[in-house]
Amino acid sequence: MSERDALRGLLRQSHHARPEDLPGMARRAARQLGADDMILYVVDHEQRQLLALPGPDAPRRVSLAIEGTLAGRAFSMLRPFGGPVDDGARLWLPLLNGLERVGVAEVVAAAAVPDSAVAAFEAVASLLAELVITRSQHSDTIESVRRREPMRLPAEMLRAQLPPLTFSTGGVIISGILEPCYDVGGDAFDYAVNGDIAHLALFDAVGHGSGGGMRAVMLASLALAAYRNARRGGFDLVETYHHIDTAARDHDRRGLITGVLAELDQRTGRLRVISAGHPGGLVLRRGRVAAVLPTPTALPVALGDRRPPMVVEEALEPGDDVLFYTDGIIEARSADGERFGTERLVDFTVRALADGLPLPETARRLVHAILAYQGDRLQDDATVLMVRFREPTAGRA
Repeated sequence: MSERDALRGLLRQSHHARPEDLPGMARRAARQLGADDMILYVVDHEQRQLLALPGPDAPRRVSLAIEGTLAGRAFSMLRPFGGPVDDGARLWLPLLNGLERVGVAEVVAAAAVPDSAVAAFEAVASLLAELVITRSQHSDTIESVRRREPMRLPAEMLRAQLPPLTFSTGGVIISGILEPCYDVGGDAFDYAVNGDIAHLALFDAVGHGSGGGMRAVMLASLALAAYRNARRGGFDLVETYHHIDTAARDHDRRGLITGVLAELDQRTGRLRVISAGHPGGLVLRRGRVAAVLPTPTALPVALGDRRPPMVVEEALEPGDDVLFYTDGIIEARSADGERFGTERLVDFTVRALADGLPLPETARRLVHAILAYQGDRLQDDATVLMVRFREPTAGRA
């Protein structure tokens, strides 16, 4: 049967499908395309393991490490990888919702899938990735599979408010990641692309760990809500800062939130930034640091009535990457007490970008490097938000 028939079958079944039905739907679509089976895996929250999605007739599969496996390479590099195995061949496909990495699909076949047929399996995997996302909104099944340990209440509250980790308009790619996964402090990020303007925000509220985490999460949640409220109300960058500042001060006069607010005009590459007592960020161009964004240009949120904020501007060139990060990144300490520091951060990021890694993979590896530096025991949240300005939107097909 044809790719069109397989996609039509998936769409027909999708209207009443539960998460538990997706493995069976994947198997039927694979057989329509001439393969024996297709097994779906979702990525865990720490982005270290790929976990098989269970279903009534789904074959049993062990979890797969992202590092050192073909499945992991498909996930990391956002493209298919395949090869022979003892009982035939396997084709590994990334499950992508846009550029958001959902997991991978394992195509089981008697012989290697011809190059001419790979695109049909990619189309099916793309639709299945969309179904994984939409079914996750109405069921806990997929979320439960992704959890490898219990999630504490502060993390439950905050993670429910975060946007997808990665989004692309073609001209701009945005990718963020937050660690630790199961016991966050007060870090949060947000973004939205409205027309030609990409809106970006990173927050770090006081209080860390499970003890002080709830107050920090409440402040971070308030900052996220106020930021979205201002953004959707059409406020400019300065008005947005004051709106968040007033909301935080009215709620908790002793609370404190550092953060970065930014706007990127996709037509021109003009980046406008307010750094509220927070690291300003880095602009990386052709393998080097092109600019260190000034900081602070405003007082932390809840102190904004004491001094007006200043907006700084930077002209980005096509191919530039912007890295925003919380202080948990550069203040991470090794067993010997040595700080990770800005220099190490720049060195790692430049090397990752030189390797041609996709932006979400660069962000993943950066945060995992911070974890490894501290022996997988964070003293503070470690959060990055990366933006790649690929090309101006004017004239782009």
